Amino acid sequence: MPSSDSITPDKLLSVGQLAARSGVAVTALHFYETKGLIQSTRNAGNQRRYRRAMLRRVAVIKMAQRLGIPLAEIAAALAALPSDHTPTAEDWQRLSACWRDDLSRRIDEMVRLRDQLDGCIGCGCMSLKECPLRNRQDHLADAGPGPHLP
Repeated sequence: MPSSDSITPDKLLSVGQLAARSGVAVTALHFYETKGLIQSTRNAGNQRRYRRAMLRRVAVIKMAQRLGIPLAEIAAALAALPSDHTPTAEDWQRLSACWRDDLSRRIDEMVRLRDQLDGCIGCGCMSLKECPLRNRQDHLADAGPGPHLP
């Protein structure tokens, strides 16, 4: 990130301005900062100041959270973005490519769930042993109830 000396004060946002423009609470912005998702500088009065580029990062964080991507994965993806300049469209495309396969897998699972849900609820069994929705990939069900791993 460029030093605050190279950015004029009128190009920086206060935490309140960032909150208002992004639709995210000030407390959430402070939390994001403690997790390394966004960065600020401090002015002479020790108040946080954010580059305008943080607006896009906050938007990506909000979108990723809505998609169910864990904060640790969001942080790892954002850490791969350049810190010496505002990310380019190509940088953002690389970030989204990291999530594409996982999101496609989740979408496929949700479509299967949607398509099977009526039948599952309608059958009334909700069998933990046989239900493909409730007990998917359980290879230990045939061993009977209780723990079976050492």
